[in-house]
Order: sequence, then structure tokens, then C-alpha cells
Amino acid sequence: MTFYFLTLFPEMIRAYFGESVMKRAVLSGAIDLRVIDIRDYAQNKHNRVDDYPYGGGAGMVIAAPPVLRAVRDIEGYADMPVIMTSPAGKSFTQKDAKEIAEKESVIFLCGHYEGIDQRAIDAVVTQSYSIGDYVLTGGELPALVMADAASRHLPGVLGNSESLREESFENSLLEYPQYTRPETVEGVSVPPVLLSGNHAEIDAWRKARSIALTQEKRPDLYEKYLQNQNR
Repeated sequence: MTFYFLTLFPEMIRAYFGESVMKRAVLSGAIDLRVIDIRDYAQNKHNRVDDYPYGGGAGMVIAAPPVLRAVRDIEGYADMPVIMTSPAGKSFTQKDAKEIAEKESVIFLCGHYEGIDQRAIDAVVTQSYSIGDYVLTGGELPALVMADAASRHLPGVLGNSESLREESFENSLLEYPQYTRPETVEGVSVPPVLLSGNHAEIDAWRKARSIALTQEKRPDLYEKYLQNQNR
């Protein structure tokens, strides 16, 4: 899968894909990373891409022309999702991550400063998402969050496919608690069932803990789980 990131801060993107699981995914070829500096598409002496907002106000706005040139310079862009984050966007979910992972290529448009000229958004953006009701300094982190979530569904990215099937939000349940060595930490021991070697009992315990945790911590997800069980 190819991820295109259009950004004013390309090193933020490269740094993230230069570590851990994402680095291995790029090296293995599971992910083809393309980082595009919007400033390269400015047509002025100082590569300036922002200007003051019409009507006044604080901060600067990324101008439409360099954004449009950057997107349209990507071969086949018209057939790709162009995604950006916005407070007005759809709440990003695990289902959305799976749908992104089914695409051959995706373009992430990373806003900054006070945002991007609406005319560029209207012309090329096909989907807006929100990752939460708060404000960040730029669109790079949300874009990386979405790309990371989608990457986990790509073949060869996770070393253990079982991890993907059992993690939080699968089947509308939170993941059960995890434990590792040592067996006792500050007087608290690992639940005995996990030491029993009885896989049926372990599976039953994990399912029960997932249900209980979801009911306590995320009653909204628990209601969704119940609805799915009744279908």
C-alpha cells in the first residue's frame, strides 16, 4: 500500500516511519511511503505557502495553489482518497482504519497554522475525519494516527495476526488485561487461571474480562456489543 503525506514538515513523517513496526513495514515493502513537501510547490522566491486570512484574524492560512499543485502532481490522484482531519469530520474508528487499508493508495493532506484555504479542500479532499474533540498544532499527528491504525490491517505488518484479532475494538470489546514475568509484583500475583495451562479456561477468563471492562469503561461500546449479539 502507498501512503502519500502532503506536509510542511516532512521530517515529522519520516521520523515516525523510521522506527519500530512502521520501519519494518516500509523495509519489507508492505508500505510504500511518499512524503511530499508542500513548499516545493510554491511559486515564489522564498517558497512561501501561507498568507493572512481574508477578513482578518489570528494566524496564517495555507494557500490553495501550492496544495492543489502538490495533490495534482501525484499520478492517479483522482482515483485515490484524499484525507484530512477536521473538527467537522467524521469520528475516526476501527472500521474506517480497515476501509483505508483496503485501498491501494491514500493521500493524507496535513494542515497547519490556522488551516488550509477552503477552496483547496473543496477541490481535492474526499474525506475528513476527526480523531477527537481537541485542537492540535497541525495535521501531521492525526494523519500518522490514521495511517498507523490502517497499517495494522495490512498483510505482513504485524508479526502475529492473532494480535489483530484479539485487540481492543474488535467485536466491540476492549482487550483483556495482559501480564508477563515476574509472577508477583509488589505483592500482586498473576491471575491463577493464566498459569493453569488450560486454554479453554484462559479463553473464557479473557472473554469475561473483556466484557466486564467494556461494560465499566466504555458503556457505549458495551451497548454496541449487546446489539451485535442479538442479531
